[in-house]
Amino acid sequence: MLGGLGVVAVIGLCALAGVFGASDSGTDVPAPVTDERAATVSILQRAADSQGICYGWKLLDWTNPTDAGSNLGEGVAVNTDPRCPRYVEVVANIRYTSESSEASDSAEIHVEGSSDFGDADLSAMASGLARFGLDEDAFIDDPGWAVTRAATTLPLLAAEAGLVEPAPTPTAAPAGSPSPLPAAGNDFWRDRWGGLLAAVGLFLLAALLVAVGVVQRRRQRRVAVPAQRAGASTAQSRTREKA
Repeated sequence: MLGGLGVVAVIGLCALAGVFGASDSGTDVPAPVTDERAATVSILQRAADSQGICYGWKLLDWTNPTDAGSNLGEGVAVNTDPRCPRYVEVVANIRYTSESSEASDSAEIHVEGSSDFGDADLSAMASGLARFGLDEDAFIDDPGWAVTRAATTLPLLAAEAGLVEPAPTPTAAPAGSPSPLPAAGNDFWRDRWGGLLAAVGLFLLAALLVAVGVVQRRRQRRVAVPAQRAGASTAQSRTREKA
């Protein structure tokens, strides 16, 4: 009897552990997907090359690091890398609460930077994220997408704050030197090409009419000759009968 109760107790504890484990997993903050990270790194690389400043992002699950990246690559933070003496990064701290909790989900978003950037400028950049629809609700709904999207807006916000020069607009370089224009030709024919075409057209039309007239004339002759021959034979037969 005691052995059976022990088995039931163990099963019950395992079931409770599974329930609480599933509940805890529902509060985990999802990281950006692979495509989002790769696209963001590519955009930040171009901005860093043109503006001379590093850009990055950090995603925290209530102070626990979840994801990071920058123009240096996925998983590379800019605030500790010696290759980035000047940097700006967006930091999003997300907290999901369980369904049984009365507290609501929350998100704290701010922009951090190297020591040469003032707190007022960094705060203005963080406030500017809302213009792109990156408010607290967006970070709670999809933290991974929101934090990478926010990172791509940092170059524009930094330029608006006067911290860096605007990124140049890419322009397509000419494929090669333009080919020379063809020779101008004779002005006499250039000014009279319309009349020349009209004369050629009339000449061709006249030739066509002459050819048609010749063909019709030949056909008329072929029809008239047999008729004359038939009339001559009839007259000869009548002469013979009279004789």
